[in-house]
Amino acid sequence: MPAIERLGDRTVSARRYVSVAAAVAAVGGLLFGYDTGIIASALIFITQTFSLSTSGQEWIAAALNIGAIFGAVSSGPISDRWGRRPAIMVAAAIFIVASIGCGMAPTVGVLIFARLWLGVAIGATTQIVPVYVAELAPAERRGGLVSLFQLVFSLGLLLSFFVGYELSGTADSWRPMFMLGVIPAVLLALGMMFLPESPRWLLHHQQERRAVSILYRLRGHHRHVRRELTDVLTAADTETTKAGWGDLRRRWVRPALIAALGIAALSQLSGPNVIVYYAPIILSQTGLAHSAALLTSVSVGVTSTITTAMGIALIDRVGRRRMMLVMLPFAALSLFVLGAVFLDPAPLGGVRMVLMVASLLGYIFFNFGSLSVAVWLVAAEVFPLAIRSKAMGLASATVWLCDTIVSLVTLSLVQAMGTTGTFWLFGVINVISFLFVWKYVPETVGTTLEDIEDSLRSGTFRPVGR
Repeated sequence: MPAIERLGDRTVSARRYVSVAAAVAAVGGLLFGYDTGIIASALIFITQTFSLSTSGQEWIAAALNIGAIFGAVSSGPISDRWGRRPAIMVAAAIFIVASIGCGMAPTVGVLIFARLWLGVAIGATTQIVPVYVAELAPAERRGGLVSLFQLVFSLGLLLSFFVGYELSGTADSWRPMFMLGVIPAVLLALGMMFLPESPRWLLHHQQERRAVSILYRLRGHHRHVRRELTDVLTAADTETTKAGWGDLRRRWVRPALIAALGIAALSQLSGPNVIVYYAPIILSQTGLAHSAALLTSVSVGVTSTITTAMGIALIDRVGRRRMMLVMLPFAALSLFVLGAVFLDPAPLGGVRMVLMVASLLGYIFFNFGSLSVAVWLVAAEVFPLAIRSKAMGLASATVWLCDTIVSLVTLSLVQAMGTTGTFWLFGVINVISFLFVWKYVPETVGTTLEDIEDSLRSGTFRPVGR
């Protein structure tokens, strides 16, 4: 009986240790959300400070995304060579310096340069953290733990909207908005000092003794450790040469590449950051006061946080594919309704105001609860160990490239197509996203990373029924 109790205690302790590691690493998601969302509030006051044109607004918003593309691609080889943990700590240091640079920027050029480096840190974080957590987590908990990154992103988004609302008032309000990003960056850097390296990375770099020690702390039972160790080493034995970028072109890897890059692209092209970046400005142009537009953004942050938490609770039960197939049609419908609200050029009020808020929040609920929850998870789990970091970097770069495109064209689309046409266009893309998931994305819930790799090699990595 005492032995059984000790075994149970070790298992509970291991589960807690994995949860703490995932939570600390996910602070990178808080930075991601805060620095992504704060521009929605800050841009109104930056425009006043520097008398920005529409093009200037778009480039300040897009600078972060451009830097993120570089950060996502370059961080893969770095984390492969030096480890996941040191790479996250370097990203945190860049966050600190770049946040200070944004807050103290004397000119538009300096602000754009600082936001480029802020983007480098964010791009690196979105590549490294999901891979790190996926490699730490047991198969049955991987979905929820990796998706914690997206939940903390939503919390960061919500925090940025509250900060933006509370600090709004003067033309220089945007400076402390950026400077506050230093706090979570310091917490991330300090927290990572106490976390372990990825045991899979250690095994891939012939550090078996250290990997086994960490696996015991993460799993709490020798049976789980032995099985996982065997699976990882067996998968590693199939790689006869050191993996490089060219290995992403292998035919058997292609289904994973299509699924992950497709989800990565559509998660942005479907329009969530149209709301995150530009909702205050778009709503201000329709006649809402600045304070009311910013308050609407706060409600967007609350909704995204609630729906992401719901997604985390369900994703290991319902499954990644099923959640997207159920929720994406409603995301599209919400955008079609939102666009219809703006058919009447008269100022919003009464029933139209209620419909606007309901459809706006409905879209955030259904899109964030599907594509946005799944995007980092799918990319982190479908690729083989030898190329996982590089492939995740490519997926993350795809996210940021598509986000950059959306950032650069949204206000121009509103001017060319009108608010209605713009929202309807993104509604159509949500329909396309549903069709893509149905055709190309298989279910991976409850499957080990090594079993997913085996399905790729055997040609069985495909949606059921195809």
